[in-house]
Amino acid sequence: MKIFFINGPNINMLGIREPEIYGGGSYRELVSFIEKTCAAEGAECDIFQSNCEGAIVDKIQQAYKNADAIVINPAAYTHTSVAILDALKAVALPTVEVHLSDVKNRESFRRVSYTGQACEKTITGLGFEGYRQAVLYLKELICGA
Repeated sequence: MKIFFINGPNINMLGIREPEIYGGGSYRELVSFIEKTCAAEGAECDIFQSNCEGAIVDKIQQAYKNADAIVINPAAYTHTSVAILDALKAVALPTVEVHLSDVKNRESFRRVSYTGQACEKTITGLGFEGYRQAVLYLKELICGA
């Protein structure tokens, strides 16, 4: 099973940006966490981060016929990007949306997720653990294990 992990704007600033909301771990630590999780679960991973909406759309499109599933943290684009929603719909891969913080208990505008409309599941508020939960969910969905 191959999973594309796609992270949106400012995720590269983890550990610096509002650690009281997003935690103290760095983006490099998140990448390492994802790699270790995938290795433990027998999954391949392709990890990508961009602050640019178009680059995220391109990466989603690249997943078509190159991945079995997507884990996406679209960050701020969650609440604004019809383009990312449309790309997720176009590739029609099982997708889990992950948010480090509990977006439902934050500003009201963060409670609306365009991208989540194309996702099998949304996991919020678990920090890095949300990514592991996404892998476990997709493994069960795709492999039945």
